[in-house]
Amino acid sequence: MTGYELRPTEHWSAEDLLDLPEGNHYEIVDGSLVVSPIAEVRHHRLADCVRATLEANAPTHWLPVRGVAVRVPGGTVVPDVVVLRPAANLDAAIVDPSDVALVVEVESLTSRRLDRHVKPALYAEATIEAYWRIERTSNGPTAHLYTLTKSGKYLQHRSVNAGDTVLAELPYETAVAPATWI
Repeated sequence: MTGYELRPTEHWSAEDLLDLPEGNHYEIVDGSLVVSPIAEVRHHRLADCVRATLEANAPTHWLPVRGVAVRVPGGTVVPDVVVLRPAANLDAAIVDPSDVALVVEVESLTSRRLDRHVKPALYAEATIEAYWRIERTSNGPTAHLYTLTKSGKYLQHRSVNAGDTVLAELPYETAVAPATWI
């Protein structure tokens, strides 16, 4: 796309994302456009493995997907993996958070602060019941599993290191074994 005019004095909308050129990763946080470089292959591979694990354990009509934009208060973000509830609108370009049961973020050097601080707060405010943050370490991936509390904040209820396997309950029972994701 050529000739797209950036409007730094205006608030960006979810619909504006649909008109941006390819080649970067775009999100809107509090009306501001956040532009990140496209992640490397290792990042995408890890996210694909997490999605495949969720897919293998998904009850009928639950849908783990990649690259789906989610509407959150003050913007639109694109988690690495989203688990959609059975009644989700599959024709939507940007899904409503009420259709989302779990969001997963795979950390990278360019996303660490967003994935640890900004996005969990947005997901909690949108009342998405579960959040997983996958951290790449020298020992392999570590999965940090969070559950939304009644107070509207995420509580980390466990970390799963490479070599460990635990049964996650949300959004449905899934064996989380980070060593299998490499």
